[in-house]
Amino acid sequence: MSAKMFEPAGRGGLLNSLRYSLYVCVHPLDGFWDLTHEKRGSLGAAHIIVAATVAVQIFKTTMTSFLFWSFHAEYFNAAMMGLQVIVPLLLWTVANWSLTTLMDGKGHLREIYMATSYALTPYCLITAAMVLFSRIITIEEGAVYQVFNTFAVVWTAVLIMAAMMMIHDYSPGKMLFSSFLSIVGMGVMLFIFLIFFMLISDCFAYVVSVVKEILYRMD
Repeated sequence: MSAKMFEPAGRGGLLNSLRYSLYVCVHPLDGFWDLTHEKRGSLGAAHIIVAATVAVQIFKTTMTSFLFWSFHAEYFNAAMMGLQVIVPLLLWTVANWSLTTLMDGKGHLREIYMATSYALTPYCLITAAMVLFSRIITIEEGAVYQVFNTFAVVWTAVLIMAAMMMIHDYSPGKMLFSSFLSIVGMGVMLFIFLIFFMLISDCFAYVVSVVKEILYRMD
């Protein structure tokens, strides 16, 4: 791979914005600063990276060698797999924006979403490569497969932390504290959503039962 691929891409253009994700992977501090402050990134590229992450998750689930992954076609649901990527991303974006607004964070909702999406790039690339790799190795070589999968997750996490530090102009300590609160906030938001969903379901079930009772009495 040419070293030029990791040089900062010029402003403007979807392809340049996508190419810039490679630069962000290896130069996270400068990359995320320029991503938001110098307008090197774009929402379009962020959406594509998120879509690619969903596609990679589906690819991983369906195509990883049976030696390292058990695939049950009867339980597979592509829509649910997409939600497993999109929902945490949206929860993180909203929770982080809500809390950092109260903690003098400089990042906006759009920038948090865009930077987090760009941070998913190494996960997409490494995971896709490991799926193909899993199909040509033996179980004895599985340690290499596991190491690279773990490395992809760790690299992505480090990029997300670097992104939050740069776009909010936080110190490392404040970034870690705000990230911890954001994760707690995600849990709270999910809990509230589940409670709301259960209430709506109960109300719907009650209305259905009342309608059935009315129809039964009219017969």
